[in-house]
Amino acid sequence: MIVVIDYNVGNVRSVCNAFRHIGCDVALSRDSETIENAAGLVLPGVAAFGYAVSALGSLGDLIRKIALSGKPLLGICVGYQMLFDHSSEHGRHKGLGLVTGSVVAIPPGRTIPHMGWNQVKMPEDMDLFAGLGQEKHFYFAHSFYADVTDGQAKVAYTDYGFDLAASVQKANIYGVQFHPEKSSKAGLQVLKNFSDICKKEKA
Repeated sequence: MIVVIDYNVGNVRSVCNAFRHIGCDVALSRDSETIENAAGLVLPGVAAFGYAVSALGSLGDLIRKIALSGKPLLGICVGYQMLFDHSSEHGRHKGLGLVTGSVVAIPPGRTIPHMGWNQVKMPEDMDLFAGLGQEKHFYFAHSFYADVTDGQAKVAYTDYGFDLAASVQKANIYGVQFHPEKSSKAGLQVLKNFSDICKKEKA
């Protein structure tokens, strides 16, 4: 079973509904035992970084411990941003520190927030994009982005006047800046791929 972390920030229910739509066994929970027994974890979020970290509270330490133990973790939108070391959104806030990098404002001269469909160039060796080819459009909605500096992380980019990190993969830790649950068939395939990753890890 995949567990979507329930911490009352944004799109948790729509993420659950997307997993159910593709036939996945999924639960929305903040119970520590349920989280520890999951085949994989999903950390979604639609909010300012600092608010999301505060709402996550002590669950952040549990998620970090479980991810470092090797269990698959998928961060979505702000949940993706929280995988990094820190964010400068409305002050300086500490993230989970699972992927080296910082979350910073999209540079001036672009439409902010970055909202709508953008094409992502997908490296062949990133597991979330298996079966999707080299490029697909996904739906974005954000004003800050992750500046990825982790040498162990694989990164997929979208062009927003600069190379904006759209997705990362570091061992069992996955993240997407875009919203797969709002990204039609390609987004559902990303979620299915994560489910497959969880099943393989469980086996």
